[in-house]
Order: sequence, then C-alpha cells, then structure tokens
Amino acid sequence: MDINKNTSRRSFIKKTAIATAGISIVPRHVLGSGYIPPSDKLNIAVIGGGGKGYSDAINAWNNGASNISVICDVDWNMASNAFKKFPKAKKYKDFRKALEEVKDIDAVTVSTPDHTHAVIAMAAIQLGKHVYVQKPLTHDIYEARMLTEAANRYQVVTQMGNQGASGNGVKQMAKWFDAGVIGKVNKVHVWTNRPVWPQGIPTPTDKPKMMDGLDWDTWVGPAKMVDYHPLYHPFKWRGWWNFGTGALGDMGCHLMDPPFRVLGLGYPTEVETNVGAVFVKDWNPEYIPESCPPSSRTQLKFPATEKNPTELKLTWSDGGLRPFHPDLIPADHSIGDNDSSNGVIMIGEKGIMTCGTYGRNPKVYLNNGELLTFKDTQESTLPEHGHNAAWVEACKEGFGKEKHKALTSSFDYAGPLTESVLMGNLAIRSYMLRHQTKPNQFKYPGRKKLLWDGTNMAIKNFDEANQFVKREYRKGWKL
Repeated sequence: MDINKNTSRRSFIKKTAIATAGISIVPRHVLGSGYIPPSDKLNIAVIGGGGKGYSDAINAWNNGASNISVICDVDWNMASNAFKKFPKAKKYKDFRKALEEVKDIDAVTVSTPDHTHAVIAMAAIQLGKHVYVQKPLTHDIYEARMLTEAANRYQVVTQMGNQGASGNGVKQMAKWFDAGVIGKVNKVHVWTNRPVWPQGIPTPTDKPKMMDGLDWDTWVGPAKMVDYHPLYHPFKWRGWWNFGTGALGDMGCHLMDPPFRVLGLGYPTEVETNVGAVFVKDWNPEYIPESCPPSSRTQLKFPATEKNPTELKLTWSDGGLRPFHPDLIPADHSIGDNDSSNGVIMIGEKGIMTCGTYGRNPKVYLNNGELLTFKDTQESTLPEHGHNAAWVEACKEGFGKEKHKALTSSFDYAGPLTESVLMGNLAIRSYMLRHQTKPNQFKYPGRKKLLWDGTNMAIKNFDEANQFVKREYRKGWKL
C-alpha cells in the first residue's frame, strides 16, 4: 500500500512550478494536505458505510457542511442506508480502487472491522488525506506505532473515534485531578460487560452459502483467509483474533481514556492477565486459540508521570467481571454506569474518582465523606457529533494549526492509548499459548508477568509473546 516515491516527488515539483508561475488562486487539491479554506467543504470518502460507518458519515457530513463524495463498503446491503442518504456519492467495494480513481478526496473516515483499520488509514495518509479512524485505532501494536509516525510524517489531521474523549465528563475529571482533589493515584479499575457477542467458541467448520453481493476477499483483507461464515460477518467478527480485538478492543479506548488522559499515562512497563476457561466433555479445558476468551482480567503497571508522580496499577475486567465497591463508596451507590455494567474507578490519596462509559456521570468520593458530582447538560447524548465535527473543522484549517492541536484524540495521543489497550490483548494471547510436553499433557508458558519495553515494542522476558506485537499479512497486502 506504499505510495511511489517518484510520484511524491513529481507532485512536489508540480506544486512548486504552479506556485512560482505567479498564480494567486490555487485549487485546494494542488496545495495538498491540510490547506483547505475554512469556507470550503471537504470532500469525504466513507470507508465502511454500514453500522458505525453510517453514523460517522452523518456526523462528518454535518447537515451539508461537508460533501460525502465516496461510499465504499464490501457489503452494499450493509451500506444501503448510506447510499440512500447520499445518492450522489460514488459507490465502491474496494477502498484501493476508490482512492486510486477519485482524485479530489480531502479526507477519509474508516469504520471497518478492526483488522483493516491500519491498511486503509495508511493508504489514505500516504496520499495526503486526513483520516478519522474508529476505535481501536489498529489491530496490533506495531500498526498503531506506524500510523502515529505516518500521520506526522505526511502532516495530515487525524482523530480516533473514541468520542468520550471530547465529552464534558472527562474534562471535569481532569479539572478535579489537576486541582489536587484526590491527590496521587496508585490504583485504577476499569471494567466492561463486553463481550455481547460470541467468544470462547470453536472455529466453525461448516461452509454456508456466501451472502449475496459480499466481496469476501476484500473483507478479509490482510488477515488470514478463512471461508465465509455468519459467525464472522456481520458484527460477530469482534470475537475472533483474526479480525477483532475482543472486549478490550471494543471498549478499552473508551474506558481507559479517562485515566490515560487525566493521569497523563504513557507506555506500561508490565502486564499480567488471566482468562476465563471454556470446558468441554470430561471436564477438559478447551484450547481455542482463534477465539477471544469469554472473560479476562488484566493488570497493567504504569510508571510515574509528571501529572501523577507515583507508579500505578490499572486492572481491566471484562465478561461480566467488575471490581467490588470500595469502602468509600456507599453500598447503595452504583459504580460507573447507573447499572454498574461499565466504568472507571481511580483511587487516590484523598479520595476516589469514578465515571461511567464515555466519561459520563463523574463523581468524587472524598475521604472526609464529601461527595462531588457533575451535571452535564448534554449527558443524554453522546459527544460523538462534536468529536467528529471538530476533526472536520481541523482538516479545513490544516496540520499543526490550532484546531488540530485542540483535537482530543489525534494519533499522537490515540496511538499510545491504543498500544496500551492492545498490550492487554498481547498478554491474553500469550496466556493462552500452550506447549505439548508429553502425549496429552500441556504447559502454558505464557502464564507469567510480562515485562514491556515500550520504546522498542518488545516483551523483554518472554520472546514468544512478541509474535503478537506485529501480525503477518496475507500475500498481496502490506502496510
């Protein structure tokens, strides 16, 4: 998917020649990435037009503030609502063809399954297109690092679709923490009720009829080729390592964002996990390396930061598991969401700060018994529209400008956050490794604490775990 260097050089020469010829009004596509007059409309290509992609298209369009010029989806049935809403948009199934043929695209939204986020975003970035990519930013740690570096190298405006980052709740939590209300934090709990799709199940072996109109080869993309099955598409792909990133990938970038942002966290230094077992006949645990586990608990250790000058441990729980009520929170108070299904707890010296999904309903329980609450006047709606619209406006202003710097989840922030989330998945997959020692006897060498070198993207004490830092792409695909 790499752009030809000679093409880039020719484009630069062409731009220079036009500029020196004394032309005072230059088309925006000639001026290149990030130089669109604020009064102009962006031409946006929507990659992945169904489900979340449809709402991303609506938010980017913003009642006509932008043009939806391309809609690309491997399954046109899934994208039918987008086609109806934007009948003038050009329709494609393969994003590569769309990016090659439509020359006036300014920006791209990527709302596909996790395993194709990186290759699509990188292809757009290398063409100088601004990108909005759904969470998690990528499928593996290496991809997150590469996208973060590419966004700066190609100077494009970026945003990850974890809309809670733009919510008022997270902003209020940062104000409380910065004011020293709860003091230094050394423990964080984050949890979710996900998965709400099948996980911990055997790989399907039957071969049902292909869905009408589905381009399965492009849907599989860089992943290992498998036969089509409704347990993969639509939606249930989340529970398979080949395509998805499990409960952590689905909700981690939402729920780990408040502590990551408020406490100024960076790369973790250690990770340890355990997962729920699946048993089959005769009480034997099932080994299902292709499917994410039904539940897991993962602990990440973060070093002290300028904002929080003490190391801390962040514990993630999923599959219906959650932390118990801290003594400081009254027994009849929900923790996190109103039904306690998802949430965050940060335990400090002077009190506890908690919130629900997307940073909603933040509260502080102080050691002296005082309760601080925050009433968000927009709490009934997600901050999704504003999160996406802010990216659109920043695209018009350009890379490095004030609106771009003000984005809450540009890749310089979203990349390290995603790496930390995916570190949990690296530990889970390492935990599930098994080696046969004798006939019908196995050991699990991955069941240990893993020491992480964030700068070099490597586990220092268990080399086999490093296979999960960067996956192998299917032939014909590259980043």
